[in-house]
Amino acid sequence: MLQFKEDFLLSIKTDNYSPETVYNYERDLTVFENFLESDAQIPFEQITKRTIELYKAYLTSRDRKTAHDQKTLQQLSAGSINRTLSSLRRYLKYLIQIDQEVPVAPEAVRLLKMPRPHARVAEFDALVKLIESPLTFEKNKEVALRNHAMLETLFATGMRISELISLNRNQIDSTGRIFIRGKGKKERFVYLTDRAKKCIDEYTNQRTDTYPALFLPYRGRNSGTTKARVSPNYLQMKIKQYRERLGINVPTSAHSLRHGFATYLAEQGANPAAIQILLGHESLQTTTRYVHASDKYAEKTHKDFHPLK
Repeated sequence: MLQFKEDFLLSIKTDNYSPETVYNYERDLTVFENFLESDAQIPFEQITKRTIELYKAYLTSRDRKTAHDQKTLQQLSAGSINRTLSSLRRYLKYLIQIDQEVPVAPEAVRLLKMPRPHARVAEFDALVKLIESPLTFEKNKEVALRNHAMLETLFATGMRISELISLNRNQIDSTGRIFIRGKGKKERFVYLTDRAKKCIDEYTNQRTDTYPALFLPYRGRNSGTTKARVSPNYLQMKIKQYRERLGINVPTSAHSLRHGFATYLAEQGANPAAIQILLGHESLQTTTRYVHASDKYAEKTHKDFHPLK
């Protein structure tokens, strides 16, 4: 067992991190514990930089096991591996913080180089068709209005799918401004368009329940619980269905609508610093990934400003 592991998890919990984040740290450290016991066969106190490199190789292989010590054929992405390594790095930093000796420095846990694929966003007209498609494809009127309102809200505000799912009715004021708590418990305002406000009103006006959730599962009204909410997996599945039926060949997800929100704001000349605030990014560098992804904007800039045009 890793020393002071429970204390480490408690410290994260008391730092007001979400239960899901605490669970992820616990799972990642359990994977490392299992690796030391079954593969490396050495105690934590004797690990070296080479052990860390072997652990990275283990995470990239198909022979790795889950935190429950079960085999899996699914290969981890570079992002998932880096999250696992970051958990170990933070645990080592915690040990130093409480004046404990560590066998290797946290800096020895180097992350993988992340691939940087060229970001793609569906054409604006295609995104609009996707957003409006529930009205065509869904036979149940309530489901159609709800799914349409969810997609309109995602594209109108640029919010994350987790933020959308957790919305309550009373979070929207009369002007369409929404105060949300996002990733890392950072708070910000997002703003509905008139289109999105109209879609939400059309959906909520035909509901007869008093449940607080803005977007309710179709059977949620009869579930007997006020905590019922649309699941992220359901919405992602529906977006995939709509995209395929429309013949949109650019991979499109709930995050793509957030990406498109930022990209098309940038194409209209929006200030990157303002987009950063709307997206809830801590760093402007993160936002520029969206802004720089605008191929049309880059093409127009080239045509308009090239000295030999």
